[in-house]
Amino acid sequence: MELTPGVHALTETVERGDRTVTIHPAVVETPTGLLLVDAGYAGELDQLDAALQDAGLGLDDVRAVLVTHQDGDHAGALREVVDRTGAVVYAHANCAPYLDGRKEPIKSSEGERYPPVEVDVELVDGVSFRTDAGPMDAVFTPGHAPGHVSLYFPDADLLLAADALTADEEGLAGPSEQFTPEMDRALDSAARLADRGIERVLCYHGGFVEADSDRIREIASRR
Repeated sequence: MELTPGVHALTETVERGDRTVTIHPAVVETPTGLLLVDAGYAGELDQLDAALQDAGLGLDDVRAVLVTHQDGDHAGALREVVDRTGAVVYAHANCAPYLDGRKEPIKSSEGERYPPVEVDVELVDGVSFRTDAGPMDAVFTPGHAPGHVSLYFPDADLLLAADALTADEEGLAGPSEQFTPEMDRALDSAARLADRGIERVLCYHGGFVEADSDRIREIASRR
């Protein structure tokens, strides 16, 4: 699904034990090639490649991967993507130790983690990327995980929320209570997002939804 010219939502459906999980990475066209936003689960590279092809793109054109945070459904396939494409890896400075192996991911079982990957560029709050959709701003949104970032396209009023927000059949919702260890901090992060001119949101869990800053502000007010 093209969210705005140059920004595409991808869909992967994965069997996890007795659950079927649908996730929504994204890919952004830039002057230097494709920037993949999150890599998905380990072992699902073929499905990621197929999702890119459905968008008229290709995995071999990925030049960079931006990992929004450390969780295995976002970073599990990172090693596979880097090995296949040689992509540069971006992540927030607070996320990097979990990706490169200095720390164990906080939500993984002991001794079970995805292969470590070196972070090439450590992000800070507010850094902006040049893309075919205009500036893409990295917004530090901790709470769901250390070093969590969301991505905002001011020219398109578009937010890639990652797990800072979720969506369900009723529309935009807050962070997952089950998987967010610091809920008050996560709602503070939602309040920061509400300060931006947002009309549309892609959530990693729940997909695309038409929702504005007022709705995000309402969610944030629960803190």
